[in-house]
Amino acid sequence: MGFEVVIEPPALQDIQEAIDYYDSQSTGLGFEFEEELDHFFEVLENTQFFQVRYDETRCLPLKRFPYMIHYSVDEKNKLVIIRAIFNTSRNPKIRKSRE
Repeated sequence: MGFEVVIEPPALQDIQEAIDYYDSQSTGLGFEFEEELDHFFEVLENTQFFQVRYDETRCLPLKRFPYMIHYSVDEKNKLVIIRAIFNTSRNPKIRKSRE
């Protein structure tokens, strides 16, 4: 059985900011970003153990958009906890300030 994906509030804010940005660039682009993100959340339900990048946080890059999903895995409760959705072009100090 797969894991449940849980999105923390700061990650939800990251997602909304990205959707708003892409919608301001082109109508419907925010929806396309959201669809790709949903696809990768489905991947994480079945395959959780991508590379650990820092502390116990794992990262999974999106293919089309320059974003990376930062998450941790709670094996006992079968949870994938989405901590952040960061634009890979942004200053990494922003991510570190939220840890």
